[in-house]
Amino acid sequence: MLFTLAKSPQQCDLAALIRLIGESDALLLMQDGVIAALENSVAQSHISSLTCPVYVLLDDLEARGLIGQISHKLTPIGYTGFVDLTEKHRQHIAW
Repeated sequence: MLFTLAKSPQQCDLAALIRLIGESDALLLMQDGVIAALENSVAQSHISSLTCPVYVLLDDLEARGLIGQISHKLTPIGYTGFVDLTEKHRQHIAW
């Protein structure tokens, strides 16, 4: 399953989202959700406990001036990568 986080980690129950995600799932941080990718942030420390792949939408990082400030444990992707994720994971939960 593909999970997408589009809200700031301060505006959602990030702990509940993390409890739902399994090893075979994927998490994509997009829109204001990219804030959760910031290196040494509380949200990023929670996300780093996940065993599934975690991706960050590159265009949203750029729009917020956050390039170079995210954890190296996360994978930046473009819209083509986002499409690839939706093809791989037929089910999607937007958070």
